[in-house]
Amino acid sequence: MAEQCEKKMPEEQTVGEAEGFLVVSDVPEAEETACVEKDGDESLVVPEPEFMPVDVNSSPSDGHETQKTEDKASLSQEEGTRFADLSENEKKALQELKQLVQEALNRHEFGSSASVEGKMPVAKEEEKKATEEPGKVDPETEKDDSIPVQTIAKTLLEDDGAKTLEAIEETIVACVHSNPTEEKPQEKAEVGSKSPQEVFIWGVKLLEDERSDVILLKFLRARDFKVKDAFTMIKNTTKWRKEFGIDDLVEQDLGSELERVVFMHGHSREGHPVCYNVYGEFQNKQLYQKMFSDEEKRQKFLRWRIQFLEKSIRKLDFSPGGISTIVQVNDLKNSPGPNRWELRQATNQALQLLQDNYPEFVAKQVFINVPWWYLALSKMISPFLTQRTKSKFVVSSPSRSAETLFKYISAEQIPTQYGGLSKDGDFGSADSVTEIIIKPSAKHIVEFPVTQACDVSWEARVVGWEVGYGAEFVPSAEDGYTIIIQKMRRIGTSEEQVICSSYKVGEPGKLVLTINNVSSKKKKLLYRFKTKSSGN
Repeated sequence: MAEQCEKKMPEEQTVGEAEGFLVVSDVPEAEETACVEKDGDESLVVPEPEFMPVDVNSSPSDGHETQKTEDKASLSQEEGTRFADLSENEKKALQELKQLVQEALNRHEFGSSASVEGKMPVAKEEEKKATEEPGKVDPETEKDDSIPVQTIAKTLLEDDGAKTLEAIEETIVACVHSNPTEEKPQEKAEVGSKSPQEVFIWGVKLLEDERSDVILLKFLRARDFKVKDAFTMIKNTTKWRKEFGIDDLVEQDLGSELERVVFMHGHSREGHPVCYNVYGEFQNKQLYQKMFSDEEKRQKFLRWRIQFLEKSIRKLDFSPGGISTIVQVNDLKNSPGPNRWELRQATNQALQLLQDNYPEFVAKQVFINVPWWYLALSKMISPFLTQRTKSKFVVSSPSRSAETLFKYISAEQIPTQYGGLSKDGDFGSADSVTEIIIKPSAKHIVEFPVTQACDVSWEARVVGWEVGYGAEFVPSAEDGYTIIIQKMRRIGTSEEQVICSSYKVGEPGKLVLTINNVSSKKKKLLYRFKTKSSGN
């Protein structure tokens, strides 16, 4: 049988919060001050455009290790979204924010600042009509206004100056006190006749059900549970969404040129959708010019990125306890350097929008294939960041990138170009992968028993390869002959990423895979098997 040992994943040092235009930021303003400079109300990102610096992960622990992917410890847990799980202060803040939002909806304070569905109240139409006819005066109103004038004139004729002054004062006071008394019931009736606004954010109607609480908690966390600041952020966000035309934007066709730059693929070990941001695609000069050569193109890119994010967010589960955050994987391999001012400008614009209008949507930011200059910058800025900020960010050098991804995402969910086994073929994401660490200069044997005639398929991969690989079938019968399926051969790093093989079994026995690690480094082996009934 296969050698069994417990696996210890390398620990990454997590740092930094601020990200590029392909990344959602959810840093509270209070935390941003550590890594940005303020100019009035505008936040300026640190000069390095695409990414905030972070420290490289530490080297892995030694050992010969085995484990199923589902046994991983929770590494990017969702922050509490159930009311019962909140602290007393957090519960109080949520209730206060809900009250402020309800009052604003009742008074239609969001106005044009929010996405409103349904007809506006009749009172607004009457107000518009009155504005269009300013010269027309109601006869009854005109008659009421003439009464105090007649009274004052009569008093002036009959009495002396002192009495006249007294009469004028009494008449004016009576007039001032009587008119508002008559108008107040009418005003209250008008206010009471208005139905509350219907404001939607990410497809969820505010205050309609528990999903709204989850959204309000995002704004509260983004502002450190400062209720007034969170309320202001909500109003600003609804205003921006209306001005930016979000509801129309999600229905538009903005092309498919950027599908290889940003794409969703699989889920993390905790069930978070995973978004991949591939910066190296911008080394393509034609694509770079098409996206960033002038302001109009940069704005189109910005709209495409916001559209992609909106569509991704609307697939999240905003129910209490649901998955309402995303894992971002940022591939910096061959990424454009900080001297690309067009990219930097697009970065600054998008980063500001994401920080202001998309709070707390990041479960984990994983940076892979990080260049040396990024790591150097991280060491200078890291000490100024808060612990909560650091906890969301993980960075890995090129040699440790695949190992880092395996810590947060299972191999069957990771695309083959990033070291996983996820691709089109016989296997799917539901077919679990076994991960094994092979010590230097060690041989590992995997055995898969078969009890009846069937077709056996398997996928195998060694991250970095540079090992020997062989496969054979050994019958259970004592007089049976071992059948060599794949003669032992050395596989280099430049050869096939994933070995996909199959064998038709006609008798009970076992399929044996042999991995010979002749290198001086530990190697990670990934494999999975599947059987189906034989065609015969």
